[in-house]
Amino acid sequence: MRLATFLHRGVEHGGVVRGPLVHPLAGGLTVLDVVRAGLADPELLPGVPLREVRLLAPLHPPAFRDFVAFEEHVEGVRRAVDGVGGVPEAWYDAPAFYFTNPHTLIGPDADVPFPASSVARDFELEVAAVVGPSGSIFGYTIFNDWSARDLQSREMRVNLGPAKGKDFAGSLGPWIVTAGELERHRDAAGFLALTCTASVNGAEVGRDLLSHMGWTFETLLAYAARDSHVAPGDVLGSGTVGNGGCLAELWGRRGRQDPPPLQDGDVVTLTVEGIGSLTNRIVTAPPAAPLPPFRRSVERQP
Repeated sequence: MRLATFLHRGVEHGGVVRGPLVHPLAGGLTVLDVVRAGLADPELLPGVPLREVRLLAPLHPPAFRDFVAFEEHVEGVRRAVDGVGGVPEAWYDAPAFYFTNPHTLIGPDADVPFPASSVARDFELEVAAVVGPSGSIFGYTIFNDWSARDLQSREMRVNLGPAKGKDFAGSLGPWIVTAGELERHRDAAGFLALTCTASVNGAEVGRDLLSHMGWTFETLLAYAARDSHVAPGDVLGSGTVGNGGCLAELWGRRGRQDPPPLQDGDVVTLTVEGIGSLTNRIVTAPPAAPLPPFRRSVERQP
């Protein structure tokens, strides 16, 4: 089953995609309702041609944890940042993640508004798992974790993790494929052997297997829930695949910004076997108002 959220004649619907049609969910149910209930066969209304609708992010998740589960990505990006590279030993201890912004998720074919102050603009090719009831994984979709690398590099020196270098946008879609549909791709170690590719303006720049993750999605979910709470509808990002899953990794390996950072008008397409493709275009957001300067302690003394 493929679950989508879409606009048709100005009204937002949840629905099930079957071939060239998307069938709205009966009773006004949303995709999040279906996920929370674990519905395997929801009641549907007559289908609408996909060409007549606008696909949105497939659901509005309560929370979004994004992991870093690919060793090759960690090594390449660290080389781009500090020129040395390598993977910290602590990375192997447990699957690290950060909380990203569920309120700025966009869907297929939407423009991505990068901060005007950023010039090192990047994409990140990921697969995201959607959590179902009782600690299960309901399904999978594609995630593009857009990154303003220059903003991210500055704020990471504070040692709190990414913030404004990430929270302006994330792309999710085109739909959620239920877990059972992808079971045939699971290898003997429990990983999904799905081919993942990334292209910029039609030219492929990255290709990897999802099964090169260091931990399975089931392990990511178990770790997220440890001493905490994960709710149905929460989303877990795999982290960026290796071998060109983002530009920064390639910059680190090549010692230069090749390919160049994304610019206005560039079109990025991420494709994952068994799920589909997710395409977005880069634009620049309006400039932000400048921050007032920090008031240092000497200025606060009476």
